Amino acid sequence: MAKPRVTVVIPTLAADSTYLACVRSLEKQTLREIEIVIVDNSGENKVQQQIQAGSRVRVIANNSNLGFGEAVNLGWRDSTAPYLATLNDDAVADPDWLKKLSEALDKNPDAGMCASQVRLQETGMLDSAGMLIASDGASKQRGHKQPPGAFAKPAEVIFPSGSAAMYRRKMIEEIGAFDVSFFLYCEDTDLGLRARWAGWKAIYAPGAKVDHLYSHSAGRASPMKAYLVERNRLYTIVKNFPFRILWKTPGLTFVRYLWHALALVSGEGTTAKFRDEGHPPAQLAWFVCRAHISMLAALPRLIRQRRMIRRSAKISAKAFCAALEKHTITLRQVASL
Repeated sequence: MAKPRVTVVIPTLAADSTYLACVRSLEKQTLREIEIVIVDNSGENKVQQQIQAGSRVRVIANNSNLGFGEAVNLGWRDSTAPYLATLNDDAVADPDWLKKLSEALDKNPDAGMCASQVRLQETGMLDSAGMLIASDGASKQRGHKQPPGAFAKPAEVIFPSGSAAMYRRKMIEEIGAFDVSFFLYCEDTDLGLRARWAGWKAIYAPGAKVDHLYSHSAGRASPMKAYLVERNRLYTIVKNFPFRILWKTPGLTFVRYLWHALALVSGEGTTAKFRDEGHPPAQLAWFVCRAHISMLAALPRLIRQRRMIRRSAKISAKAFCAALEKHTITLRQVASL
C-alpha cells in the first residue's frame, strides 16, 4: 500500500454496532491513501474480537478507558501521514469525506484545521459546521439543529469539532496534540485555541459530510458530561484566554448560569434535558463547585501550560480576542442549545 496521506483515528468505548458502521464508511472512502486506526478504550479487547486488522486498519487495545484525547494521540503517535483526522465511533462518513477535507487543507496552507459538515442522523439537521465560542469560554456547534443548506459555503471557523475533523501534522508537531488531562470533552476547543495562538487558521469544508449519532457514548446530558464540560471549560480559559478577557469570565459565567435556569423553566437546552433524563437539576450546582475545585487543584500545571503557549505565540492578544469575537455565540444561545 502507498504511504498514507491521512491517518484517521476512531476511539471507541462501547465497541458496538455503531462503530462497525463507522469503519465500513471509511473503507469506502474515495481517497485510498489512508490508514484507519481504531483505539479500543473498552479494556476488554472488544474490537479485536469483531474486526480483522489489515493493511489499512490498525487496532490499539488499551487496558482501560484513557479518554478521547489520549486515544487519538496514541493513534497519531506512530503515524507519518501529513494529515491527521478524528472521527467519533458513532459517525458515518460520506465516501468523499477525507478527500474533501484534504483538498481544503491543500488549498489553504495557512490553515491547520478543517471542519466537516456534521449532520444529526436522527433529523438530517446540522450537528456542527465548525464551532463557536462564548465570552466565558463555553463552546458550541456552529449551525446546530439548522438546515445544512444554510451552511453550504466554505468559510473560516474558529476551530473544528473533534467529532469529525482533520488536522495538519505540521501544526500538531508545533503545538502538541490533545491535552490528555481533559479526558473527554473540550479537548478540541483547547487544541483549536492553542493553534490560533500559534497563527494557524481553521476552515470549514461543506462537502466533507458526516452523519453523527450525537453523544451516543456518554449521553447528551449525563452527570459525567455535565461535570467534565464545566471543568474543561475552566481548564481551557485558564490556559488560553488573555487576562484582558479572563478576568471577566466569572461574571459572564454567572450570567450564563442564569440563562440555563430560565431555559430549564422553558424546557430548552441541556439543563432541561438533564432533568428530563431523570437527574435532579440541583445536582448541577455540585458539579459546578466540583469543577472549580478541580481547576484550582490543577492551577499550577495550567499556569505552566499558559506560559508555554504565550511564549511561543505568533499573534498578539488583541488578534486572538478579535478571532474569538468573530466566531462568538451569545450566552443565551449556549443555554438554549
